[in-house]
Amino acid sequence: MRILQLNLERGWRGGERQTLLTMQGLRTAGHEAFLLARRGGALGRAAQAEGFTVFDCDGAPGMAAALLGRAHHMDILHAQTAQAMSVLALLRPMLRGRIVFTRRTAFAPKGRPGRSRWKWSRADARIAISQAAAAAFRSLDLDVRVIPSAVMAVPPDPQRVEALRTQFGLHGGTVIGTAAALSPEKDPETLIRAVARLRAHSPDIVFLHCGADGAAGPAARALVDELGLAGMVRFAGFQEHIQDLYALMDIYVSSSLFEALGTSVLDACLLGVPVVATRVGGHLESLADGRGLLCEAGDDQVMAAHMQRLIEHPDEAADMAGRAQAYARVEYDPGTMVDRYLDLYRTLCPTAQGAPS
Repeated sequence: MRILQLNLERGWRGGERQTLLTMQGLRTAGHEAFLLARRGGALGRAAQAEGFTVFDCDGAPGMAAALLGRAHHMDILHAQTAQAMSVLALLRPMLRGRIVFTRRTAFAPKGRPGRSRWKWSRADARIAISQAAAAAFRSLDLDVRVIPSAVMAVPPDPQRVEALRTQFGLHGGTVIGTAAALSPEKDPETLIRAVARLRAHSPDIVFLHCGADGAAGPAARALVDELGLAGMVRFAGFQEHIQDLYALMDIYVSSSLFEALGTSVLDACLLGVPVVATRVGGHLESLADGRGLLCEAGDDQVMAAHMQRLIEHPDEAADMAGRAQAYARVEYDPGTMVDRYLDLYRTLCPTAQGAPS
């Protein structure tokens, strides 16, 4: 099969990583994978570095022009973002390939429900990365298949781990960590307040925040100063090879207000780091059955209590982390995700020539 992945994002976040993982798996399975992406974006550069054919464009109008010029060769047109699905929906009568849309968000669609239903109904198949992400489709009486995103365990580099330990002053004490942009939906202020509460019981903790700056950054830094946490909080910024920073963490915490899945949490699970997270979206699935400790979004008191529990009971923390690691290795394996996509693609294109299962 010839499969075109579409993603217009400029940066590099979970959806872009999933797009590239999908392409890698398709190629390994013997199929031809192509990418239509924003010119100069991180995803396009990464795909080109791996030898994929990348068609670039400048925004939605450019994507439409590229589709009309290239798409007649493709069996599957897979929109990995909502914007890409909007373009495909408008061009549907002029496209030969079957359309697949993966929804990666858990919040309700903006605007009138009828508009979202019309757009999403133009896809031949709708995918959600979690039950939380699937809810919007179901609310509009649209069929949806849940295919969780994948995470790949990358072993930390011991030399870089030690260099980062020195860089951020993490010798001794308990390291509480997170990997999230400083954006409002990640609610960094609740996590900072939880760290302040935890300090009263565990004064040797260090909080390591990894993630790009964003709209919530100024308020988060001001709160650190207000609460007198400057000596124990490290803002590391966006970091490549994030697994080297996970290796420094004793506890991983996610304070997100909503998460369709939460691949950063899954990264922590894969590396055996015990997790405290908010009771939202995909966390309810990945951390169920004792694989993590959950609290309500915005509840810094319970968040702090959960972290303290893991510090005081290391055997319980290790057992919980082991269960989460075993689950993540199976349920969120890249090969499993690609196999599920291929089963769907073959259903949509039974006559297309492709590698056997």
